[in-house]
Amino acid sequence: QVQLVESGGGLVQAGGSLRLSCAAAGRTFSSYAMGWFRQAPGKEREFVAGINWSGGNTDYADSVKGRFTISRDYAKNTVYLQMISLKPEDTAEYYCAARMAFGVFGISREYDYWGQGTQVTVSS
Repeated sequence: QVQLVESGGGLVQAGGSLRLSCAAAGRTFSSYAMGWFRQAPGKEREFVAGINWSGGNTDYADSVKGRFTISRDYAKNTVYLQMISLKPEDTAEYYCAARMAFGVFGISREYDYWGQGTQVTVSS
């Protein structure tokens, strides 16, 4: 089992940057595929980015390609989401998720563990 805690959200102007962090508690962090999802008010939770257990494979939603980068630090048991060129439509609650499996996963029901979320608000 793994516990996930997100941080790094906040209020930023359009065009700005933020880096979200997801700290994982557990000794098998390297065995987990990790993902970032987001949910805006009144909308479905959507996939943002995913990374496999080794960090060698990543995937992104089309809406964030070229602007967001997912990475992981095994020494810190942490997954990051670097976000640049932020847009008002990126405003949402961002969630970190984990699944003990190989591969990169883009569907929320494929993940077993979730963090509590961190709010990102982009003003125009």
